[in-house]
Amino acid sequence: MYLERIAWGEFDFETTRSRGPGGQNVNRTNSAVILRWNPALSAAFSELEKEVLLRKLATKLTTAGDLLIRSEESRDQDQNRKSCLEKLEKILTTAFFVQKKRKATKPTKSSKRKRVETKRHRGEIKSGRRSSSWDD
Repeated sequence: MYLERIAWGEFDFETTRSRGPGGQNVNRTNSAVILRWNPALSAAFSELEKEVLLRKLATKLTTAGDLLIRSEESRDQDQNRKSCLEKLEKILTTAFFVQKKRKATKPTKSSKRKRVETKRHRGEIKSGRRSSSWDD
């Protein structure tokens, strides 16, 4: 959803040696992918949206303001590239998520009554456990 708004040229993909599965193949091929994207320089979002992004992603950004996403789950470079884009989509979705305001409500009369009845019933059970022989 958000990825469709971002121009493909804003993404910078780097390949590197993977630490994931692949045996000896890992030592020879650059299958891991690192996605580098700078949200502050993106033309896909308005200034207000950029402020929200930069505030919510502040802990994930480098000193240059880049967001780095690494993927090395697969032995295939293309799969790892797709995985990076999926991770970015998930990050953007959570960053733009707005929690609904909670409407304060009062407990109903029946719920109050049930609570008091339950408390009274538990008290009767506990008082029934008392024995007068211990008081002697």
